Amino acid sequence: MAKLRTRKHKVVLARSAGGDAGISVLLVLLGAFMFLPMVYVVMQSLKPLDELWMYPPRFYVMSPTLKNFKDLFTLMNISWVPFSRYIFNTVLVSVAGTAGHLFLASLAAYALAKIKFPGRNLMFQTVQMSLMFNATVTAITSFILMSALKWLDSYWALIVPAWCSSLGLYLMKQFMDTNVNDSVLESARLDGARELKIFWIIAMPMVKPAWLTLIIYSFQGLWNAGASMYIYSEQFKSFNYAIGQILAGGIKRAGAGAASQVIMMLVPILIFIISQSNIIETMGSSGMKD
Repeated sequence: MAKLRTRKHKVVLARSAGGDAGISVLLVLLGAFMFLPMVYVVMQSLKPLDELWMYPPRFYVMSPTLKNFKDLFTLMNISWVPFSRYIFNTVLVSVAGTAGHLFLASLAAYALAKIKFPGRNLMFQTVQMSLMFNATVTAITSFILMSALKWLDSYWALIVPAWCSSLGLYLMKQFMDTNVNDSVLESARLDGARELKIFWIIAMPMVKPAWLTLIIYSFQGLWNAGASMYIYSEQFKSFNYAIGQILAGGIKRAGAGAASQVIMMLVPILIFIISQSNIIETMGSSGMKD
């Protein structure tokens, strides 16, 4: 039997050092390949207009310039709705929608996973079935509901639907099933802890990778949201919608459009980089030992 190698007193897979090096090189190459689209977007934002329309197109920039970013802010500032208003709308909806989604999804997932009550399996099956329906399918009923609640043309029409997304509930419930130890919860109940305190102090730290992953998915979806059928007033529209208006202005605004794409992707990428280890743990988790 081949002797297992150790690294820092931990047993590792029984493969050669050359195998480790080969896998590392392969991963670096794959990572660089997947990183190329982001590099290309940045390169496009630094190209002057003549390079943007050069044929055949070039990946790299020959005469880098920040004029595209200057043009973007100029275009946004000459509109009757200030540039800062679009940014404020996007940040408000993204943060409020993500926070509410995380809180409600976690509470519901904890109840479905760790509290026994009649009908909980049926409720979870309903949540699973709801994942099959695209938002386009329910657009008419959603519009009727928003109209009845008098939420049309308001922030509520953008924030509240984000709270009700079933994807977060499904993710948190599945992770709590395997990573929240029932014996720990029972010990806390025997010590007199209330259910809400158990949820917040014990359960939530155990599923930290899951709710960080949920923050990534929810925030990215809201941050990149474009025009909404619930919003008509310009002062409630998002930055992504404003970018679409810029791009619709023709080829002269191609540079400003390229600069806007960098701004749009920057925030989600930064959040992902901060939380990437927890996202990987969520996807590859194998549960806890009793």
